[in-house]
Amino acid sequence: MKQKKISLLVKSLFLIPAIPAAFAQQAEEPSIQKVTVSGIRASVRSALSVKENSNSMVEVVASEDIGKLPDTTIAESLARLPGLAAGLDRGNASQIVARGMGERFIGATLNGRELASSEPNRAVRFEQFPSESLSGAIVYKTQNADLVEGGVASSIDLQTVSPLKYSGRQASLKADALYYSEARDLDTKSVRPRLGGIFIDQYADKNVGVALAFSYQKQPSVEKRKNHWGFNEDHSADINGDGKVDKTPWGFETELKRGTNERGSVLGKVEWKASPDAMITADVYYAKNKIREPAMSHWTGDLGNWDGWQSANYSNLDIRNGYVVGATVNNVGLTTNSTLWTQDMDNLAAGLNGKFNVGDWKVDADIATSSAGRDSAWRDVRQFALNNGTIKWSFTGDETQDFSFSHDSGNPAAFGNPTLYVDTDGHVDDRLNSAQLSAWRPLDAGMVSRIKFGARFADREKKYDQTTWNLASNSAIPASAYETVNVSGFAPFIVLKDFMGSATSLWGADAFSPDGRTPTANDLLAGWKVKEKNSSVYAQADLEGELFGKTFRGNAGVRVVHTKQSGTGMESINGAAPTPAEGGASYTRVLPSMNLIFNLDQAQKQQIRFSVARAMSRAPMDEMRASRQLAIDTNPGSQQPITGSAGNPGLLPMMSNQVDLSWQYYFDKGSLVSAGVFYKKVSDYIGITTDHTTVNGRAATLTRSVNGEGGNVRGLELVAQHAFTGLPAPFDGLGVAANFSYNDSDIKEYTNNYPMVGLMKRNGGLTLWYEKAGYEARVSANYHSAFVRMPRWTAGYMIENPAETYVSANFSKWLTPQLQLRLGLDNITNQKVVETQSNNPYMQNVMEYGRRYNLGLSYKF
Repeated sequence: MKQKKISLLVKSLFLIPAIPAAFAQQAEEPSIQKVTVSGIRASVRSALSVKENSNSMVEVVASEDIGKLPDTTIAESLARLPGLAAGLDRGNASQIVARGMGERFIGATLNGRELASSEPNRAVRFEQFPSESLSGAIVYKTQNADLVEGGVASSIDLQTVSPLKYSGRQASLKADALYYSEARDLDTKSVRPRLGGIFIDQYADKNVGVALAFSYQKQPSVEKRKNHWGFNEDHSADINGDGKVDKTPWGFETELKRGTNERGSVLGKVEWKASPDAMITADVYYAKNKIREPAMSHWTGDLGNWDGWQSANYSNLDIRNGYVVGATVNNVGLTTNSTLWTQDMDNLAAGLNGKFNVGDWKVDADIATSSAGRDSAWRDVRQFALNNGTIKWSFTGDETQDFSFSHDSGNPAAFGNPTLYVDTDGHVDDRLNSAQLSAWRPLDAGMVSRIKFGARFADREKKYDQTTWNLASNSAIPASAYETVNVSGFAPFIVLKDFMGSATSLWGADAFSPDGRTPTANDLLAGWKVKEKNSSVYAQADLEGELFGKTFRGNAGVRVVHTKQSGTGMESINGAAPTPAEGGASYTRVLPSMNLIFNLDQAQKQQIRFSVARAMSRAPMDEMRASRQLAIDTNPGSQQPITGSAGNPGLLPMMSNQVDLSWQYYFDKGSLVSAGVFYKKVSDYIGITTDHTTVNGRAATLTRSVNGEGGNVRGLELVAQHAFTGLPAPFDGLGVAANFSYNDSDIKEYTNNYPMVGLMKRNGGLTLWYEKAGYEARVSANYHSAFVRMPRWTAGYMIENPAETYVSANFSKWLTPQLQLRLGLDNITNQKVVETQSNNPYMQNVMEYGRRYNLGLSYKF
């Protein structure tokens, strides 16, 4: 869709001269009033009200209406909050970064219950939670004793709707058409559906409340990618004769994806007010994610020039800082790949909660279960060019990636017989069961207004296994099974029209089944299982009083946590067959916390907030595996240390002593200015390094994750937002929200001396919104500076993600009191995702997902 067409669409939506006569003024007026109290303005006021009244420092996402959060998923809403941002996966906001700290420092709960994760570590994919299923989210930036431990940077509690808080039956349905411009460029289906709805009602004289919600989305999963494989750093040669070694690239990869990302979810919740002193709640949430990504790629890996054997084939050299970033090379091969990536993820969270009044005490009992799974496989039909050719390239950094082949890359006849590679048919399974009990009562004891006690027990098990195989063939796939794809900026591709059909026709119906296949030694070494048993108790007092002539409120408490963990896996010594290995640890941590809010005026609009606490974040579960590969000098009397690589089941949690101080001024409804600073002293920081340890009583030097010294994390956060209700009409519908944060740390990763994963020096956003006469509009721009990420499952693989600006817009118009027309635009600036590797500006993986649009209708019953 061209920009001119988008502009016309927006104008047609918002410059409608009049509503048809069927929707006369008497029908329109109630609609305007209803939207005014339930639209953007109401959500802003609701979020600020929670923030103002909380004893903790929090950020809040509040629903604009039933089933209507600001975005498609909660991840997009969270990424716009002050001090937060999101890493992108397939162009979607996914895992959250907070206060310059990565996903390892983010705790995640649903209705206060810890969540299992389909990632190998602990990170929760927040895009799994659509707007229909949630009423909002609270991001705790400071600690409370009654919060589930695990979030040094923040703890994010996602909240589902409470049906008994609504008055009468309510329902909402949404239907959207999603349009992806990149899909059109890749000659694949560019329009896909999105549906969602929620139903709420009360029964038995409003003593029983029921909520049902669902969502379904099938978005195009499309991508253009060019990837540098790295340089031959230590076995290159002098090519241009200047006496200096010229480091040559191992190769390059170009790829086009044109698949689908299909997500669905259901929520069921029942609340029963059994008596004035008893409330029982049962809820279950289930989400399913199914990715199917057929892709086509070219690989060229014959450029490494090991010890100079290819020097004579090089010409037209572009050498910068010792690296060959551009050249022409003769007599090199080319691989064409027709691939299929499949990934199935499921998440389940269910619980039963009871709240009871027992005299002066209020008791809360909760049991819950959460599970997550991930099944994935990369399938590659790989063919080598029959003849070598010439390759030209220029990879000079700053997203400059140009190259060409002399090979007839778009012709199936130019390539030999195929081989099928099934690379890591892998399975993650995570199960978490928990039980919590808490009780509190009011107390008149000086400054203490309430006391609260509680205990929590959790049992978690996470495991991973994989199988890898390949199948050769002496036969060719018919040329008619392929299509040729031409995309600007890429050499022509060939790709199988029906990947599964062609592959099973050649290799058999069980070609993709791991059943009966023997895992390789690497497969066995990659598998692991980690178990955790966590128990915690806490005591907390709510505080009220007067100090230094100012009234204050807050809380103070302590949480004591005990964990026993074990990891199992396989070990191989000097390449021998793998055998079982295990290890573990146990620890106890004491986590005190205090939050105080001082009111600077009688109206309590200006506040000074102070918090001090000790927090913890547990080690990534995949790094707690016991698997290891060891090399041992078996010569008699040898004193050489054992060497190798390993997991570390003895990893301890990362700890932080932290202080927060902020000034907040709630000067009008929906309006706030605030400034705050924070400081965290992090210890036991986890990173991958060469660790000197002992194995079976013998000195060893292993590459693995260890607890290191840590360091300081500090930051500044500024927030301003205002609803301009005092302006003359129609400008009284305007509002603005802006935030900026600066983060700094002296913590360095042990890999490439990178800054700490997640550390964004600068992060900010600006949102302009308008709500008036049935119109709603929001335009947002979010920026962050460069930061380090771990985008793959391999914990030691780190990249630098450069600065990004993500711009989105949403527009809507209530056509009747029930019917709303909506238009959304995402990634308006076509922001690419760029990964720079090994601190080398010439080694980049550049991914382009394109702009996204949605046009839809919402109907309220």
